Amino acid sequence: MIVYGKQVFFYILEKHKDKINEIFLAKECEKSEFTKITKYSKKIKKLDFKNAQSLARGGNHQGFLMDIKEFDFCEFNELKDKNFIVILYNISDVGNIGAIIRSAYALGAEGVILATKSVAVDGVIRTSSGAALDMKIALNDDILNMINELKQKGFYIYASASGGNNIHQITPKDKKVLIMGSEGFGIPSKILKKCDECVGIKMHNDFDSLNVSAAFAILCDRMING
Repeated sequence: MIVYGKQVFFYILEKHKDKINEIFLAKECEKSEFTKITKYSKKIKKLDFKNAQSLARGGNHQGFLMDIKEFDFCEFNELKDKNFIVILYNISDVGNIGAIIRSAYALGAEGVILATKSVAVDGVIRTSSGAALDMKIALNDDILNMINELKQKGFYIYASASGGNNIHQITPKDKKVLIMGSEGFGIPSKILKKCDECVGIKMHNDFDSLNVSAAFAILCDRMING
């Protein structure tokens, strides 16, 4: 699996060198950068711009690319003993998924479930700046059954929804799930009805929405520090 971009490149190099199959450089590095690269790995191949662009499928690789081992999703059951997990329902943009996983890892969420049939995991790793490699992530699109099972395990189910209770005026439960809906359609009513509570963020200046990753960061912080 190919990932690229300077930030994720050096994150993997320093924290997950065991996952690296091969490193590709398409630029002359600074001496300090090259020293760091050779310290962790000797599997380095130089590429010209054309081949690097092809490997990155036209993405902005910044001259730093690597081939890493395939990503291992965890099983849904592995998350049932956690206290705070996040479900992303039909969120399709890998930039949003990656940003949410990055915030979830930084703020202290214990697992993420991607409630969708498939995902471009290489893009998620890249846009999470590598945090996806340190977060337990499950792939399971049967959200209604998951909600039932999580409730049986004592989870309180929060759903992010327009008109939900102001997140700054609630006291989050100790064992909880936060569901974030898709960018364009949110969370369907049949799923909202299965949840225990809808939450939202009070807006000002007659503005009624935030990017899903920005909204998640606010909700997540409150869920953990509220």
